[in-house]
Amino acid sequence: MLSKTKKTTKFLAAFGVLAVVVTAGIFAGCIGKGGGDTVTLTVAGSTTVLPIVQQCADAYMDKHDNWDIQVSGGGSSVGVRSAAEKTADIGMSSRDVKASEFAEWPSLEVHIIAADGLAVIVHNNNPVDSLSTDHIKKIYTGIITNWQEVGGANMPIVVVGRDSNSGTRASFEEIVLDKELPTSSMLEKNSNGAVKETVAQTPGAIGYVGLGYLDNSVTTVAVDDVIPTTGTVLDGSYPIARNLFVITNGEAKGPIKEFIDFMLSKEGQKIVKDEGFIPVGPTA
Repeated sequence: MLSKTKKTTKFLAAFGVLAVVVTAGIFAGCIGKGGGDTVTLTVAGSTTVLPIVQQCADAYMDKHDNWDIQVSGGGSSVGVRSAAEKTADIGMSSRDVKASEFAEWPSLEVHIIAADGLAVIVHNNNPVDSLSTDHIKKIYTGIITNWQEVGGANMPIVVVGRDSNSGTRASFEEIVLDKELPTSSMLEKNSNGAVKETVAQTPGAIGYVGLGYLDNSVTTVAVDDVIPTTGTVLDGSYPIARNLFVITNGEAKGPIKEFIDFMLSKEGQKIVKDEGFIPVGPTA
């Protein structure tokens, strides 16, 4: 159990309310300033959270000519470590900060900026459009290996997932696999986009991506007879849901706080919605 000084975050899917509980810290984030009044922020981590933060950064820089916000990926583990070790001003994560990470870096503070559902996707020519959570678990742990076993064609299943730095993978494995290890034959990809592209090009493939990455290049599978949408994530009927975070080393102050406040503002939350994710605050 975490000590009382390290508060955790949990997703609450009831009446569309998401609880935001953050850690307490005293450290001000590192801000690089150059060229007079130029303010430079660096943000790194989750490829799921990246499009939200990038669009927010672009919108904020449009209003503030002296700001330079640099956003890069690398995965949620990179985001946590970058914030903790101050190699970035803000980290991005699509999974909860682990107890072991809080133990190593007790000054970490997390901020929920959006919610998301993890959509299970297959190739467009695959007739299977619905799977149970148990089916998905058995596919990803290598127990079910042919689509014929779940009502599809006689075709081997190509399991596609994320690499070990991915918060998307951590969330998926915690919720669906109950922390069991995935099959050793799983193809590991370094981004949501790479997973989607592989599934779109591989007839027997199955993968998972955040809601913001869905398009008509792949087929979205119902899970336990529920299609992932904003509504089904918020009402709790869709079983694979999570929060999306930004992370700071200690209390957010100065320009770091200004940018996080913008992401949580009506304009920032509208960007969350426009990017296909679920706002945690008002958008109008």
